[in-house]
Amino acid sequence: MSVANQVALQPPQQTHGVLGWLRLNLFSTPLNTIITVLGLWFLFMSVPAALNWLFFDADFEASTAQQCREASGACWAFIREKHRLILFGIYPYAQQWRPLLATILLTALIICSCIRWFWKPWLPVFWFLGLLVVAVLMWGGVFGLTHVDNSLWGGLPLTLILATFGIAFAFPLGVLLALGRTSRLPAVKALCVVYIELIRGVPLISLLFMSSVMLPLFLPAGFTIDKLLRAQIAIILFAAAYIAETVRGGLQAVPKGQYEGAESIGLSYWQTMRKIILPQALKVVIPPLVGIFISLFKDTSLVVIIGIFDLTQAAKTALADASWRGFSAEAYIFISLIYFLYCYSISRYSRSLERRLATDHERA
Repeated sequence: MSVANQVALQPPQQTHGVLGWLRLNLFSTPLNTIITVLGLWFLFMSVPAALNWLFFDADFEASTAQQCREASGACWAFIREKHRLILFGIYPYAQQWRPLLATILLTALIICSCIRWFWKPWLPVFWFLGLLVVAVLMWGGVFGLTHVDNSLWGGLPLTLILATFGIAFAFPLGVLLALGRTSRLPAVKALCVVYIELIRGVPLISLLFMSSVMLPLFLPAGFTIDKLLRAQIAIILFAAAYIAETVRGGLQAVPKGQYEGAESIGLSYWQTMRKIILPQALKVVIPPLVGIFISLFKDTSLVVIIGIFDLTQAAKTALADASWRGFSAEAYIFISLIYFLYCYSISRYSRSLERRLATDHERA
């Protein structure tokens, strides 16, 4: 083929390059063109105003609320003034270095667990020792640390504790419930079905309310369960039901031949599940499982209804100061950024984990 023919066969200029991308993705149809124009108009009207309020006209150095109110932008001086109350709640002010270290340690444990190099047999020991140090830091009473009752815990450390323990205990319980629901034993299957459907049929708020208010009424006289522990149990039971249904979907996605192959080589039920079925099922349901984990992390804010000082309640407490009222937008933007940082990190890790575990092969 001659050079002239090759040049003649090149695609039109409007189908490749920047103009081609714009034409294909933003102006391909009249409807897309209208949506693109409206979107650009919205960005033109909102982005400059938002940047002015957030940064250019904001007050970062005001020493009083009155000075902040005179500014036309956000009052980030409020966050500077109340950040310790928002992050650590009503934990004793002089001891707040302890929940800070506990938060750093919990975050480090989570990050290390996401790195493949740490997937070693000693990782559970690492977690046990780390959580033991977190407990010592938060409670105190040993090594010269002042004892702090967990009724004074709050803010980000408490949110991380509720979410971490919630995921850590809900996941294995959910897997067992999923196996029970697919079991051939009628009694086991019936119990798992009743539990899953009952828990999934009520909101988390009702479980928290029952664990906080109604559960003590059924306990023997003189026997009590800590309010924080009751809330943690409610979160675990609630999340386990949703994890069970998600894992059950993964079990159903595994081809029947995998079960038959395991039986043909003489593997027991638990060997089949542990070595062949569950790894495939869990790989399939990574995205919905991560969605449940993210929802669980955000749903810990619901413990505010039973008087536990999580991150949201701590922000509300900071706003209750009469001398700094009227800056709720700044407070909620601040805690939203914290939630976003953790949730987005979990989401990004799940995508990398999916790519790492991808074993599908493209057909020729």
